[in-house]
Amino acid sequence: MCDILLIEAFYDGSHRCLIDLLHRTLSPRSILVTLPGTKWPWRARCSALILADKIPTNETGSLKYLFTSSIVNLSELLSLRTDLRSLKTIVYFHENEFAYPKQNEQQEQRDFQYGYNQILTALVADVCLFNSFYNLNTFLDKLGPFLNRIPAPKANVQHIRQTIEHKSRVFYYPLDKPLISIERNNDKTGPLCIVWPHRWEHDKDPEMFFSVILELHQTYSLAFTLIILGQSYGEQPVIFNEIRSKLPPDCVRHWGFAQSKADYEQLLLEGDVVVSTAQHEFFGVAMLEACRAGCVPLVPDRLAYVELYSNEQHRYRTRTQLLNKLKNYCQQPAYVRNKAPRQDTSCFEWETNENIRQKYLQLFQ
Repeated sequence: MCDILLIEAFYDGSHRCLIDLLHRTLSPRSILVTLPGTKWPWRARCSALILADKIPTNETGSLKYLFTSSIVNLSELLSLRTDLRSLKTIVYFHENEFAYPKQNEQQEQRDFQYGYNQILTALVADVCLFNSFYNLNTFLDKLGPFLNRIPAPKANVQHIRQTIEHKSRVFYYPLDKPLISIERNNDKTGPLCIVWPHRWEHDKDPEMFFSVILELHQTYSLAFTLIILGQSYGEQPVIFNEIRSKLPPDCVRHWGFAQSKADYEQLLLEGDVVVSTAQHEFFGVAMLEACRAGCVPLVPDRLAYVELYSNEQHRYRTRTQLLNKLKNYCQQPAYVRNKAPRQDTSCFEWETNENIRQKYLQLFQ
């Protein structure tokens, strides 16, 4: 009997991977309803209206559970589809709207509706899941200042926070099994290979990353190769067009979105070091996938990275520290490949870690 309704209003990237993993595992108990992973602002504003019409009505009588990401305004969806109100509702927060950085100082405050929708969703849901303690804590801590933007009379912030906190839990994002073998070639030679696997958007700070890369090349004349992965959802930072002309062609091993998951995993296996310069990160699936493939991580000493990367050798506080770490790694590729400490990803592995798998499955019992 089908008793689980799975919804994803932005069916792409890590959102797609998680909902597909759950659908595959919970089949035949689950049905999946999705919207394309494009035009994120419109999905965040209007997905409930579209989903209300798309969710089948002939199967709702047997449903007991509804699982969705927080892109959907759950309060709107349940208002439009009253037949879903009796379901146990579980919302997964891949991100929250309160910790999103401005693109520049001239940018106005982020659209109030995004954060407001997430608050309403959290209040209506039976269970709120956050992919890291950093995500949960920033949501709760910034909720008050956000709601105080509303003119008087003010919302009861303390009551709202307590209500949401009471039903919230941290469920780390599960890594699905790779499509190809992730055994690395221990006989690799040649220059260090640096991987950057993030969305091509300002909050991942590609400007800082490429400025460091350019300094390694122009100032220190160090040898390395680059694998630049990730996806662009529309307008991308101009640095991606500018930087290639400043680097020798043989420096770039791959540039752009990988056409398949298998191609993506193969490229990660070719890397030695994976770098994040993110200003905005609640978990970082791409970084952990690269770590699983054997890359040594370099992450900022902030955001969710502090929680997930306990080895201080993997973290840096300043641009200078990142530059110096990469400089040392470029000079010692054999050390990186054979002796540098790796990041353990076993606690996130769905296929091999019974604890994380059972934690999710118990939601539907």
